[in-house]
Amino acid sequence: MNRLFVVNKPIFRTSNGYMGYVKRKYSTKKVGFSGTLDPFATGCLIVATGQYTRLFQYLNKTPKSYKATLWLGANSPSLDIEKVDSIKEVAAFSEEKIREVLHSLKGELSYYPPKFCAKKINGKRAYELARAGEEVDLKTITSTIYDIKLLNYNHPFVHFEAKVSEGTYIRSLGALVADKLSVDGTLSSLHRIHEGQFYFEDEKALNPFTHLALPSNVYTGDEEFMELGKKLGIEYFELQDEGVYLIETSGFFSIIEILDGEVKYRFNRIPKFEKN
Repeated sequence: MNRLFVVNKPIFRTSNGYMGYVKRKYSTKKVGFSGTLDPFATGCLIVATGQYTRLFQYLNKTPKSYKATLWLGANSPSLDIEKVDSIKEVAAFSEEKIREVLHSLKGELSYYPPKFCAKKINGKRAYELARAGEEVDLKTITSTIYDIKLLNYNHPFVHFEAKVSEGTYIRSLGALVADKLSVDGTLSSLHRIHEGQFYFEDEKALNPFTHLALPSNVYTGDEEFMELGKKLGIEYFELQDEGVYLIETSGFFSIIEILDGEVKYRFNRIPKFEKN
């Protein structure tokens, strides 16, 4: 089965562990997901089965939106409720001050990812090293915060929504808010609303070819050449500029790359979408 859809990941389940549910429900062995959610996070998780698992890198998944709750006065090395080690009472702030701090984060932002994250350091995940008590040395990353707004402030809990670029760590965003308020703070909840045009809609099957961040091109040669994976001449394509393109034939889709005057297959004979 080739299927692309969105699940609503529940709290306290790893993204990878939740794939067991998908395999059983859809009676498939080949399943994958894009955009790992932390165990304490919930919401939109893009899932694919069969050959569609190879399309993740081409999907249009940005911007992303999240709803989060920042717990002021709580401290956690993981920046979430997994490892809260202290809770202090802190004085309440005015809503105006909270809104001012959130607004200050809009735009391009450079910061350190959480030590408990999935980035690899010398072949190991940062969270594996952090949980083992080893030193975690991460470099700064840059994200774009397209919008961030206060939903509700019920001290000590700040509920906010953020629309961000791919690869943004909302836990770090929460930590930056707490730092600007000069208090401890950690996320107590996190929910991903959407990734690009991907929203949770009762696991409805989606047509992946309407969600690819690729321009379409037209192959004017003999389709049998493409079906058999033979070498293709650049003269048989309407667009001959360098780039990666989606090609539709009568029976399937292909992804090709034009580079240095040559055509190379990225992914050939992708089955067409059949609503199921």
